[in-house]
Amino acid sequence: MSQTVSVTFDIAARQAHVVGQGPRIDAVPNDGIEEATHALVNSVRAGAGAPPVAVLPQYMRMVLKHPELFRRHMEMGATLFNGRIPPRQRELAVLRCGWLCRAPYEWGEHVDIGKRHGLTDAEVARVTEGSSAPGWSEHDRAILRGVEELIGDHALSDETWAVLARSWDEAQLIEFPMMVGQYVCIAFVQNSLRVPLAGDNPGLSHR
Repeated sequence: MSQTVSVTFDIAARQAHVVGQGPRIDAVPNDGIEEATHALVNSVRAGAGAPPVAVLPQYMRMVLKHPELFRRHMEMGATLFNGRIPPRQRELAVLRCGWLCRAPYEWGEHVDIGKRHGLTDAEVARVTEGSSAPGWSEHDRAILRGVEELIGDHALSDETWAVLARSWDEAQLIEFPMMVGQYVCIAFVQNSLRVPLAGDNPGLSHR
């Protein structure tokens, strides 16, 4: 069953559930992290339009406890941030993933990333209503509906595929479900590890 209707929930209660009790895994200390790891993280940040950092985000230093997965995670992130799908459309999909997964860290971070790539305040707010909200272009609505279908039914409908295929080539159509799966996976990890929100990330209330 797809989730094409507006999904609402108690934001404070959700954040208390997945963030409020503190992280389940201690982050690797920033001191002593290899220069190559910093470079890898900053290459991902550059693709998101974010400046380089000397101190790696806590989430990344938590995942670094599994070095092999961390490297593949960063490589996939770099691939998607420099992928075939235009950045604004990518962020529209990522935000819908974050909202449907009720993922405070992912949602809050990607509100800012999305705005850097052209999403308006009104569009960010409307993502919480999903594909059923008025005001979307046909293609934007299909992106949102595609996320809803992939999370709810684990497949794209013929109708959604047909709309996306009018604007996207085959490589983009392959990238889209892969991208949605990646960000659902990230939401699972962040919610389960109880990754703390950074000081400039208010979580699910961010607009």
